[in-house]
Amino acid sequence: MPRARVTAPAAPVAPVAAPARALFVSDVHLSAAHPETVAAFFRFLERARNERLDALYVLGDLFDFWAGDDDLGEALNRRVADELAVFARTGVAIALMTGNRDLLLGPRFAGVVGARLLPDPSVISVAGRAYLLSHGDTLCTDDEAYQAFRETVRNPAWQKDFLARPLAERRATIAGFRTASEAAKSTKSEAIMDVNGEAVRQLLLEHAGTVLIHGHTHRPGREALTIMGALRERWVLPDWDARAEPPRGGGLLADAAGLAWVGAATAGSWGG
Repeated sequence: MPRARVTAPAAPVAPVAAPARALFVSDVHLSAAHPETVAAFFRFLERARNERLDALYVLGDLFDFWAGDDDLGEALNRRVADELAVFARTGVAIALMTGNRDLLLGPRFAGVVGARLLPDPSVISVAGRAYLLSHGDTLCTDDEAYQAFRETVRNPAWQKDFLARPLAERRATIAGFRTASEAAKSTKSEAIMDVNGEAVRQLLLEHAGTVLIHGHTHRPGREALTIMGALRERWVLPDWDARAEPPRGGGLLADAAGLAWVGAATAGSWGG
């Protein structure tokens, strides 16, 4: 029987005192191997600078992989940090949540950017509405092999030992993890790699009155649920791939009107 998710209480996080307009993205998977996606994301940030945003929330997997904050010297990593730092200097508060690909993203990177690290899950408020944020991989409880792996690599002792190794060794180990992951995916059903419905319901039950936003599954959309007689919502963020047909990307804009899709993934506008 699939295991339902057991979670710690979500940490309340507010990068600004009372954001009225916020943008959510995840699964950008920035990589030097995919310059088209990097360019698309930078164009997206440039457009976002003109949208009177108070906050930007990145809900995991900003990078396709992250070997540790001492990898900031790599050209792409430094360029991304610089772009986000410029974005932050426009007055937009940035909050970063780690995903399964960039789980080693840490305080040094956040400090260079001028961002705040966001616990998973977290509850925030935008324009008076409560949002429950998660990367989303903890909700995929049917994939027991992945959950066991996640428990290992999220262990602070494992991470301390791993980060003590030479950078080149860490990069090679991560490449091995990714190869093994892709091989494992080819043998798994689509249902196993998606969220478990009971895990979603349990998380929303624990955080009454919130709207859930997450990524990870690469299955953007909106789901309406009735929990304890109340109508609730789950929004799944798109992944990014500028090489796809049509190109994938974009995110969600939250303001007083609620949530709306923005960017290349949909025909939605920025509103306002």
